Amino acid sequence: MPEQSTAVPPAPISTSKVSPAIGMPRGTMAHQRAVDALLASYRAIPPGGRVRLAKRTSNLFRPREAGDAPGLDVSGLTGVISIDPVARTADVQGMCTYETLVATTLPKGFMPRVVPQLRTITLGGAVTGLGIESTSFRNGLPHESVLELDVLTGAGELVTARPTGEHADLFTAFPNSYGTLGYSVRLRIELEKVHPYVALRNVRFAGVQPLVEALGTVLAGGSWDGEAVDFLDGVVFSPTEAYLVLGSWADEVPEQVGRPSDYTGREIYYRSLRERERDALTVYDYLWRWDTDWFWCSKAFGAQHPTARRLWPARYRRSDVYHRIVGLENRYQVAARINRWRGQPDRERVIQDVEVPLERTAEFLDWFARNVPMTPIWLCPLQVRRSGGPLGELPAGSQPWSLYPLRADEVYVNVGFWGTVPIEPGRADGDVNRMIEDEVARLGGHKSLYSDAYYDEDEFWARYGGEAYRPVKQRYDPDSRLLDLYAKAVGRR
Repeated sequence: MPEQSTAVPPAPISTSKVSPAIGMPRGTMAHQRAVDALLASYRAIPPGGRVRLAKRTSNLFRPREAGDAPGLDVSGLTGVISIDPVARTADVQGMCTYETLVATTLPKGFMPRVVPQLRTITLGGAVTGLGIESTSFRNGLPHESVLELDVLTGAGELVTARPTGEHADLFTAFPNSYGTLGYSVRLRIELEKVHPYVALRNVRFAGVQPLVEALGTVLAGGSWDGEAVDFLDGVVFSPTEAYLVLGSWADEVPEQVGRPSDYTGREIYYRSLRERERDALTVYDYLWRWDTDWFWCSKAFGAQHPTARRLWPARYRRSDVYHRIVGLENRYQVAARINRWRGQPDRERVIQDVEVPLERTAEFLDWFARNVPMTPIWLCPLQVRRSGGPLGELPAGSQPWSLYPLRADEVYVNVGFWGTVPIEPGRADGDVNRMIEDEVARLGGHKSLYSDAYYDEDEFWARYGGEAYRPVKQRYDPDSRLLDLYAKAVGRR
C-alpha cells in the first residue's frame, strides 16, 4: 500500500472580514444592462458637450473645475462580472473598486496580481491612472495584468482593445491616459493564487544606501537571507532609520509570531515596523494594511491619538473617509485660516509618488532629506514585466507603454511622500513641488500624475509620450469631447 501523507492541509483563506453583500459576481446580463445605460447617458449629452463621468468619489489630488453638466451613468459598472478559476482570470467592470474585487476573488482563493493600497481605487482608475503595490517588483503595474479591455471612447464608440489587432494602439496608450482617450467598461485581468497568510520580516537599516543595496540583492535573487520574498516595500523614517518589509506567502502563522496581527483596531501598522522584527497578517488584512490609517496620514486628523482612536468608529477609519475630510478642507480652508490666525505661515501641499532608477534612489532620498522636511517616506520597487505579460517577450531597452516612460530593462523605486510643508519667506505655493520635479528629471525618473503637476506644455509632452498620444487621441476622440492629458494633469480641469 502507498504510504499515507502526514502533511497538514493548508489553512482556509479567512473571509471573515469580507462582506457577502459585495462579494458576488454580477453576470453578463447585468453587465449588458449597465453598458446600455452607459451608452444611453452618452447619447443624452448634447453634441459637442464635454463628456465626463458622473461619479462622486475620486482618489486624485488635483483640484478640478466643478461641472454641472450631466455625466456618464456608470452606476451599474461597479462589480465583478465573472471569474475563471482554471484560466485564473476575471472579467471586471471598470468602476469596480479593489475592495469589491478582492472581496469577490479571495473566497475563491485568488487575488489580482497587483492590489493598490487603498480600498476605493477602482480597477479602471488604476489602469488608466496607474497603481502600484508590494508585488510590483515581480508583477509590474496593474495594467500589465490586463489581457483585454472594452473602452467607451471619446467618440462614443465601444471598442475592445487587445495587445494585437485593430485597437492595439489604444491598448498600449491607455495606461496613464487618465480618461482622456476613453473610459474602461470591462477589463479581463490575470489573477494569482493566494495563501492564507503573509509572513513579514521588518529589516532595519542605518541609512538609505545600505537599504538600496539590499533592494538590489532581493530583486536579483527573489530572496533575502535564504527566505523567499513575494512582497516587497519599505519605509524611511529618517536618514539613519529605514526599513524593508519582506513578505512571503505562508499556509500558517510562523511559530515565532504566534498569532496574526490585526491593525484595524487600536494598533497602527506603520509603527509595527519599528516594534516587530517578525509579523504575520491574513492575506485580506495584508492587502489593506495601509488603508486603515492612509499609510500614516490619519495622524493629521487625530485618528492616531489613543483617546480619539477609541472613539473613532472603526468603519470610518479608512482612506476614503480621510480623503473626504481633505476635500472639505480644500473647499473651506478651516485649518488654513486657523494657522493664519495663529501667525503661522501658509503651507504647500506636497503629495507625490515619483519613480527613480534604483541606482539613483539613495541620491534622491539624500536630496529630499536636505530640501523637503517630510517623513515618513514609502518605498516600493517595480519592474516592467519582461515576459509573461500581455505584450509577450519584451526586448531590453524598450518602452512598451506609450505614455509612461518605463524601460523594460530598468529597475525603479517608487518614492511616496504625502503631506504639507511651510511656505518659506520669499517662496510661493508650488515651489517645492517644482523643485522635486526638476530633481526627479535630473536623476532620470518621472512622477505619477494623480496630484499637482507644474510642467510647461512642451516639457510635459516630451516626458509623457506626446508623439504617441496625439494620433491615438485624434483617432478615438476626434472632436475633443474629453480633455487632453496636459489639460487634465496640469491645467487642473
